[in-house]
Amino acid sequence: MTTHSPSEIEFPSDLPVISLRELVVFPYMALPLIVAREKSVAAVEDALTGDRMILLVAQRDSEVFDPELNELYTVGTVATVTSRTTLPDGRLKVLIQGVAKARMLAPTGVNSRVGVEEICGDDGAEWTVEGEALVRAVRSRVEQLLPLKDLPPEVLAVTANIDKPGRLADTVASNLRLRVAEAQEVLETVDPLARLRKVDALVRRELEVTTMQAEIQIQAKEEMSRGEREIFLREQLRAIQNELGEVEGAGNEIDEYRTKVAATTFSPESLEEANRQIQRLSTMHPDGPEAQVVRNYLDWLISLPWDRCSPDRLDLAQARGILDADHAHLNKVKDRILEFLSVRKLRDDSRGPILCFAGPPGVGKTSLGRSIARSMGREFVRISLGGVRDEAEIRGHRRTYVGAMPGRIIQAMKQAGTSNPVIMLDEIDKLSNDFKGDPAAALLEVLDSEQNHDFSDHFLSIPFDLSRVLFIATANRLDMIPSPLRDRMETVRLSGYSQEEKVEIASRFLVPRQIVEHGLTVEQMSWSLGAIDGLVSGYTHEAGVRNLERQVAGVCRKVARRAAEGDVSKVSITRPSLARYLGTAPYARENESRLDEIGVVKGLAWTEAGGELLPVEASLASGSGLVLTGQMGDVMKESGQTALSFVRTTLRELDALPGDLSSSEVHVHVPDGATPKDGPSAGVAIATAIFSVATGTAVRGDVAMTGEVTLRGKILPVGGVREKALAALRSGITEVVLPRQCMSDVEAIPRELRRKLTFVPVSDMSEVLKVVLCTPPDVKSHPVSLAAKSPAHVHASFKPRS
Repeated sequence: MTTHSPSEIEFPSDLPVISLRELVVFPYMALPLIVAREKSVAAVEDALTGDRMILLVAQRDSEVFDPELNELYTVGTVATVTSRTTLPDGRLKVLIQGVAKARMLAPTGVNSRVGVEEICGDDGAEWTVEGEALVRAVRSRVEQLLPLKDLPPEVLAVTANIDKPGRLADTVASNLRLRVAEAQEVLETVDPLARLRKVDALVRRELEVTTMQAEIQIQAKEEMSRGEREIFLREQLRAIQNELGEVEGAGNEIDEYRTKVAATTFSPESLEEANRQIQRLSTMHPDGPEAQVVRNYLDWLISLPWDRCSPDRLDLAQARGILDADHAHLNKVKDRILEFLSVRKLRDDSRGPILCFAGPPGVGKTSLGRSIARSMGREFVRISLGGVRDEAEIRGHRRTYVGAMPGRIIQAMKQAGTSNPVIMLDEIDKLSNDFKGDPAAALLEVLDSEQNHDFSDHFLSIPFDLSRVLFIATANRLDMIPSPLRDRMETVRLSGYSQEEKVEIASRFLVPRQIVEHGLTVEQMSWSLGAIDGLVSGYTHEAGVRNLERQVAGVCRKVARRAAEGDVSKVSITRPSLARYLGTAPYARENESRLDEIGVVKGLAWTEAGGELLPVEASLASGSGLVLTGQMGDVMKESGQTALSFVRTTLRELDALPGDLSSSEVHVHVPDGATPKDGPSAGVAIATAIFSVATGTAVRGDVAMTGEVTLRGKILPVGGVREKALAALRSGITEVVLPRQCMSDVEAIPRELRRKLTFVPVSDMSEVLKVVLCTPPDVKSHPVSLAAKSPAHVHASFKPRS
């Protein structure tokens, strides 16, 4: 290569190379290096055997231990190895002197050397006014930076003697603690003025940051001195006030807290914490913000019921009487509470159960919790969890935050005033989560009887015993509750009410309550049982009784208006008079079609709102394939595909019937298309509808059905049998076809309801078609033949209708 002016050092055409981590070496820069990597040691030895020159190049990624050439920057610095020392651990300590910038070329293949190309410096650059101005500006800023930055003092003397812009830029940049990317950008800039401009900007930035850092340090020292002075003056003021007897108010406050703490039965941990906080408060200024935080904390500690319990009412007959007086039926829940009281009577240290009432809206889950608390003689607190998405709502906020408070559990304990209340966690299935945490996860400790004896709230920071609390959660859908949380609770299902149960509930509870709430008396208004029955059957269509109470309230409002206008005559509400007050009945049973139709089947569905009648319609058109409409979910669509495959197979086996639907488009529709529907229990209904329209055979209109169907025609069990049976009764259906495995669920239905329905258990589609089709064919399941005779459980009075 050429000779580098002014040192007149001749460069070879190739040089050994050392990769540097977190370091960029500039020309004219002398510094020691510790060489440890095998390639770097070999490069040093190679340089020392020749002209002692080496190429120093920075790595692009400092985390790479043994980088390849393509992982290095292309521009580096040629340096001379002036000395070498071998350290005791085998590493080399070398002193290098930067000479000039060079660009790394391709490897030569000899001893890991690479070709180099010198990048000319600025020794021959012409003098310009701009260059002189930049040189003076950088010198001035370096002089300002020197006392603020930990720079070598000789830097100022060196820069004062440099008048070349490029060399000044390299010298100043080598003494600034720059990031590798910034230093490499300066090194790769060839034009001297451009390089000095970049260095000037970096010096200005460093000067601003360093100046601000110095101001912050001065300000911090002043604030620290001010704080220490404040503490000293407050101590003096306290001493003066003690001498003058002017601190009686503060002393009285401390004594008052000590008296309250002594009168409260704390746990050992809480007593120790309370005394510690009182001691802290006694050393604080009464008007300081921290003192107010301590007062708030002490108030919460003192107000909590650490050991205050309300005695349980252990008279089982009295407790049963209270439960029966507040709620009709719901015997399963009442028996569970009486069982708990029985155990409590025999062993007073038994833990409270953790129950979850699951059922459709309006069946009395929340009011039942209040009734349970009254029957047990305990306090009742309700916590609404619908929409809660912050973990701090359960566990509380740490006291470091402004306005911190305990979580809802501790707040409920304070509200109850006893350590054994009934706490209702309402709508636990409506919990959600976001970046603030998962409240359902926080409830795991609360609802675990093995852990909740030392529940830790973030605000209290000490354990609180929840083991004596009777927790009752309510939910509409169990599948929306995380499985770990669901596993900690004993689930009690509350199904919808039957027609007779609703009539009894309305006559015993809803009507008397609404008469009183609307300012009426029994002398002004009366209801007949026929009116209540007509209200239930014609004006409500729900699993619970919430809407039923609204309808009763609607009638009472109109009667109250008559009374307010001066009409004092008594009003008797009868079945025919309901239309005068509420209009035409929207759910009259006459509206439900019970005609025998081709391709129309009455299925049964189960939702969180209770059971529903689910009509299924099928039709054929020219074409091929299956069309499913009516907002069906994926599972329900698969049930439709399975049903069609079964029907096609069955039609092939029936030689008397033409075709197997391969040349027809089958359209299955589930009305009420705006409502999403899903689940496998409509498989039997879909298969029956397709078979009916394919064979032209009508389906009985007084039969409803449910069950999952397989390709072989087998009928699999489904859930929600009680709710589906109630839906059939509400719609005037008296015969229900259901899987044989579900007959155990039928036994759980009250006897008076079973008397009104005929349940037909089936195991395969051949039995279904023999029951529901008006002219049933001789169908055998595929591929296993089944008995062709009709099921023996069908009423003897039933005859297939044409």
